[in-house]
Amino acid sequence: MRIAITGASGLIGTALTSHLRGDGHETISVVRRPAASPAEITWDPANGKLNAHDLEGVDAVVHLAGAGIGDKRWSESYKREILESRTRSTELLAQRMTEAEKRPTVFLSGSAIGVYGARGDEELNEAGSHGTGFLADVCERWERATGPAQAAGIRTVHLRTGIVLSTAGGALKKQLPLFKLGLGGKFGTGRQWQSWISITDEVRAISHLLSSNLSGAANLTAPNPVTNAEFTAVLASVMKRPAVLPIPGFGPRALLGSELAEALLFTGQRVVPKALLADGYVFTHPTLEAALRDLLRK
Repeated sequence: MRIAITGASGLIGTALTSHLRGDGHETISVVRRPAASPAEITWDPANGKLNAHDLEGVDAVVHLAGAGIGDKRWSESYKREILESRTRSTELLAQRMTEAEKRPTVFLSGSAIGVYGARGDEELNEAGSHGTGFLADVCERWERATGPAQAAGIRTVHLRTGIVLSTAGGALKKQLPLFKLGLGGKFGTGRQWQSWISITDEVRAISHLLSSNLSGAANLTAPNPVTNAEFTAVLASVMKRPAVLPIPGFGPRALLGSELAEALLFTGQRVVPKALLADGYVFTHPTLEAALRDLLRK
């Protein structure tokens, strides 16, 4: 397949590009600077610039671009950037795909399990209703922006990704130094759910969805979510370090701001990948211990 990828230089995009090329696919990075080779396409999503002709002959588009959720404190201007970097880029891609003479047949568009909102212990699959709050609203509007592609008959999948575990970036990379020093601990009560997926399964699942018949929402999470307390205990055990002191809420809230800290650290979702499992995907890392042992031995 010939696959165009936005966000190709990010954590998931880098691993996905390597994986797809290893499987013999041709990948094209969609970049914001002038294209440096035939393996790149230039776009400017903020200003609505993307040439539909550049998508000619592309079989599938994987859209992973968007401003980082936890990169900055949530000022009103940055919250607007988080939203618009997703909705505008998705609308642009969806529209330009429909304008290509030989249009792509598959559109895998990023989303997140934040669409479900904070739901306590409720187990959630793709049939779960949308939640409330900033992240739920962002995800709902993000998914809705794929409308032109869906209306044109392009098979569209919303990649509702959970916490991606990788030593190359993301939450796990930030936690490792503290745990190595024996200073890791659960956040608050530790009862909040963490729906995680290894970077290996993230890219394998996306690759699987490129050639499946599934459309609509797909939760990209491992089948065994854990509470934050369980996550902390397993990580400490794998690293052979103690993790006995809980991290009180006032520190992260002071550092990140209350709204961001609450959304990322002190609430969560108990999500299961019902659609992915029903579609025949087999996880490399179905359990947290297996995932962490594999990641941390590399």
